[in-house]
Amino acid sequence: MDYTTILQELNKASLFDLHRLQSAIHQELLNPNRIDQIKAQLKIGQSISYFDSQANSLIDAVILKIQRTRCLVRNTKDQKSWNLPFYYLNLDNIDTDIQPAKNAVGIPKSSLKLGDKVGFKDKQRNELFGEVIRLNQKTATVKINELNVWLVSYRNLIRVIDGEIGDIQEQTFIPHNP
Repeated sequence: MDYTTILQELNKASLFDLHRLQSAIHQELLNPNRIDQIKAQLKIGQSISYFDSQANSLIDAVILKIQRTRCLVRNTKDQKSWNLPFYYLNLDNIDTDIQPAKNAVGIPKSSLKLGDKVGFKDKQRNELFGEVIRLNQKTATVKINELNVWLVSYRNLIRVIDGEIGDIQEQTFIPHNP
């Protein structure tokens, strides 16, 4: 599924339309036939990924226990265990990224993940660069360094494509004459 296209269409829907869709989706998430199809694909010790809505990204994990409607998994990065509903599991390795609209100002929350490198300008128009450590309702929490953390509106963020945070160096091009 192309989540970007779906989200663009949902932006046209009324709140009532969204509520009605939410109800229908919730019923499908709890559909016993769908749950049985997922359970048939699972094995204890299997490596999987699940979608974490707080981080807005996929998390790698290992299945520890399979229950009736949920499974116990261990996050491979921090070793924490989580009891997740089966619909969190990304068994088909689906790309979950949502691309911002071409005319979007800043970076929409739906397009950011924890750990993304971003930049913004402070009130004195100084450029600052950091890493997203939390996605709030109206702002992203951006860690500049060990001492500085900022709350920045999503519309003021720019994506940092390459480079290390705090390691920006000016480079000079020297032509080579053979």
